[in-house]
Amino acid sequence: MATLTLRVITPDKIALDASVASVVIPGADGQIGILPRHAPMISALNAGLLRYTVDGRKSVLFVTGGFAEVRGETVRVVTEAGEKPEEIDEARAKEAEKRARARIAAGKTAEGDPVDLLRAEAALRRALLRLSARESR
Repeated sequence: MATLTLRVITPDKIALDASVASVVIPGADGQIGILPRHAPMISALNAGLLRYTVDGRKSVLFVTGGFAEVRGETVRVVTEAGEKPEEIDEARAKEAEKRARARIAAGKTAEGDPVDLLRAEAALRRALLRLSARESR
């Protein structure tokens, strides 16, 4: 059976380097499925769950955006963070969710300045995605 090499690269480490049967990445324009012999491409990524299949077993990895490149039988994902479900601190993710919801609800920072709604919503989305990845274990 044909396989792909999936490499997820962060500034700190190689988060994943595996031979996989398929990959689904959270592309900027939606989910993108990649199988062996896929055409070469580059895509921007949103924060989300990168899904991959190894030996018939489905797994996920939380990524915070970045870009993906498909060339030959290799998929390279460059992202700020790539976290396996078991690496995610659930309590920290819940606290981040709580802080983001509080900022959105208040509409102002502790100093009385208006909240940057886009940043607060992005923080909430990342926290919820981390929790979703954690639950998929």
